[in-house]
Amino acid sequence: MQQYLLEFENIHYTYPSAQQLSLNGLSLKIPVNKRCALIGQNGCGKTTLFLLANGLYKPQKGIVYWQEKPIQYDRKSLINLRQKVGLIFQDPEQQLVASTVAEDISYGLCNLGLPEAEIKQRVEQALDEFGLHELAQRPVHHLSLGQKKRVSIADVMVLRPELLLLDEPTAYLDKLHTRNLIATLKKIHADGTTILMATHDLDLVYRWADWVFVMDKGQLVLEGNPQDVFTQRDFLEELQLGVPLIHEILLAEGIAEEPAFERLRQRILSLFRFY
Repeated sequence: MQQYLLEFENIHYTYPSAQQLSLNGLSLKIPVNKRCALIGQNGCGKTTLFLLANGLYKPQKGIVYWQEKPIQYDRKSLINLRQKVGLIFQDPEQQLVASTVAEDISYGLCNLGLPEAEIKQRVEQALDEFGLHELAQRPVHHLSLGQKKRVSIADVMVLRPELLLLDEPTAYLDKLHTRNLIATLKKIHADGTTILMATHDLDLVYRWADWVFVMDKGQLVLEGNPQDVFTQRDFLEELQLGVPLIHEILLAEGIAEEPAFERLRQRILSLFRFY
C-alpha cells in the first residue's frame, strides 16, 4: 500500500490584492520514496504549493497533512516541520545568509541550538557529501551560480529532511552544472529522501521522475508515471505544455505501443546515465 509524506486537501490560497486564486481546491499527495516532478505554466500555483508545504504560508481553506497529521502553525511545530521538509528556492541568493560557505551550512544547525561539536561534525559531513571542502572558507558572494545552488542544497540537507522540495533547480545552469546537480539529487534520493521538483524541463522530467503532477489554474489536473502522463499529448497541448523531445521522437517513429516502445525508451535513456 502506497504511503504519503505530505497531503494537500482542498487547498485554497489567494495573495493579497490578487484577483484570482493561486490555489483553487488543490488536492495532492506526495508518495514516500519517489522522485516526483511538478509541471505547469507559470502562475499555475507551483511555488505557492511549495511555500504551503514548508509552512511559510498557511492555507485560507483546506488542510495540509504531514504524515497523516494536520500541520500546526505554532512556532515550535513549524521549526520541527522545516527540519523535515526542506525547500530550495529557484534563486539561491534567497537562502544564502552567512559570509562563508561553512558558516552558511552551519546556520540552520545553530538556530536549532545543537551542541558545537555536533554542528562541526555535521558541517564537515555536508562539505564532504556535496564536494564543498575547497570552498568552505570562500565568501558566498564569490561563488558561481552552480556553486551557490550546491551550497543551498547542502544548507537544507544538513538538517536531514525527509522531503526535499526544489523550485526550478536547473534554471540558468549550463549542461555541466545541470549534470552535477542531477547526480547530487540521485545520491540524495538513494539515501532515502523523497524529492519533489518543480520544473519546465520536460525532457528532465521524462528521464528523471518516477511520478509526475500536472497543475493548471491552481488545481491538480493530471498525475501518473511519466510515460502515462505524456501519452496525454492533446490534453498537455491544451495546457501549452507539450511533451518531451524523446517522446516525440518515439511517436514520430511509430513506436507507441509496449513492449517495443519501452525497449527503445530504455535504450535512449541509457545514453543519459547522469539522469
